[in-house]
Amino acid sequence: MTQWLNALPTLITFAPLIGLAVLLFLPQDKTRAHRMVGIAGTLPSLVLALVMFGRFDPLKQGLQWAQSIPWFDIPLGLINRQAPATKLVFNYSMGVDGLSMPLVVLTCLVATLAAIASVYVKQRTKAYYTLLLLLLVGMNGVFLSANFFLFFIFFEVTLVAAFFLIGIWGFLGREKAANHFLLYNGLGSGFLLFAMIGLLLLSGSLDYATIQQQAGGLVKQLHLLEPQQVSLVWLIFISLIVAFAIKLPMFPFHSWMLRVHVEAPTPVVMIHSGVLLKMGAYGLIRFGVGFFPGLMDRAATVLAVLGLVNILYGAILAFVETELKRVLAYSSVSHMGIILFGLAAMNEAGLKGAVFQSVSHGLISALLFFIVGSLYERTKTTELNELGGLAKPMPILSGLLLFGGMALLGLPGLSGFISEFMAFLGLFQERPIVAAVGALGLVLAAAYTLRACLKTTFGPLKERFSDTADVKGWEVGSLFTLVFLIVVIGVYPAVLAYPMEQTVEVILAGIGG
Repeated sequence: MTQWLNALPTLITFAPLIGLAVLLFLPQDKTRAHRMVGIAGTLPSLVLALVMFGRFDPLKQGLQWAQSIPWFDIPLGLINRQAPATKLVFNYSMGVDGLSMPLVVLTCLVATLAAIASVYVKQRTKAYYTLLLLLLVGMNGVFLSANFFLFFIFFEVTLVAAFFLIGIWGFLGREKAANHFLLYNGLGSGFLLFAMIGLLLLSGSLDYATIQQQAGGLVKQLHLLEPQQVSLVWLIFISLIVAFAIKLPMFPFHSWMLRVHVEAPTPVVMIHSGVLLKMGAYGLIRFGVGFFPGLMDRAATVLAVLGLVNILYGAILAFVETELKRVLAYSSVSHMGIILFGLAAMNEAGLKGAVFQSVSHGLISALLFFIVGSLYERTKTTELNELGGLAKPMPILSGLLLFGGMALLGLPGLSGFISEFMAFLGLFQERPIVAAVGALGLVLAAAYTLRACLKTTFGPLKERFSDTADVKGWEVGSLFTLVFLIVVIGVYPAVLAYPMEQTVEVILAGIGG
């Protein structure tokens, strides 16, 4: 039993491969079987993630369920000719801490709900669910890896799987959206590869614990290093920031995300907005703050300003947009700025707020895009000027849309409020002027959210929508699961705050806070 539990990170990561293997042996025309196996293939990871969350010890520092197995080695002389050892060992290292634990649960939950929402996918379902399960493997691997090389492999798996899911099953502009996705994220992968090589040169290992110790020590003695070494440290740090700024996305690297949100199929947008964007936030915290806390502290003002740009730019454009998916896309840009605010604070409230915002926005965006996808299947449009009055034929779905909007604008008692409150509280302690200006984005969030929700659900009802069906039975479980979690986090935030307590303390100790 103990050995089984010790392998939880590996089991969670690779469990979807069971469903993937079954799919490979199914005939191409068995659409119903593909759907059942695809949904079932996500469930083992979800169940195991919940088991892990239930057994997670919030008082324990460091990684839990840690595994480190020698994988392969190369002659160390190729890396550092002055090194005393003869080989550099690459380890298969997995584990979970208070930072990755909530993101793993979020990933598995959103993936399962996206698989359920994929009922509207009618063509090439075998390939679709195969790629969806492969994407789940990559996402879990990103959050559960404890070695940078392993992280990079899983990161690239998500890139390839998402590219095909967008380009094959998206809407009319799917190919351009997929190409923009590949171009920008491929560029980010290039920066990430450079950073990985640099970290290998600095520390002689790619295990997180070793890098954190070696890189942190170098930053503390930066004034004693030779100019070439100082330049290398800064280049590695900047490369990491740029790589994850593209993934987040941070202005001005955001344009690819807008195309994906509009052109990708609804279940893929649920995963993209709910999980894939959060890989950017995770990378900034894990590698930026975790590996280079001193440099991150020096760059905090720049991050705060960029976060302010994200918040206001996204909010203003969301307010003037007339298409519902683009409203939510610009809203995501704005809300990613709140994560940057939390990071720029570099204190306990801010870092917790950044993680809270990652999880909260993941749940809220998954709920809203699920609803928007359901609306599109019924009305064949997401243009605000063509919608209206849907509260009459679809009272439940309209009510859920309004609930999601209230969570998005930060209504007290819902998860959006506590995450925004903590991020802004952290920044007000350090940079009150920037935080005060950023608060205007919260006012704009209320404006664009209410505008979009009211134009969709109230006003004159188009005659062609008078007989539109309300929520279907298979949608109820998914929608109300997300509603329940958004309320739980809003009412009882300790469910997220307590598990990450020790991890945040370790990060703050590295900063000196």
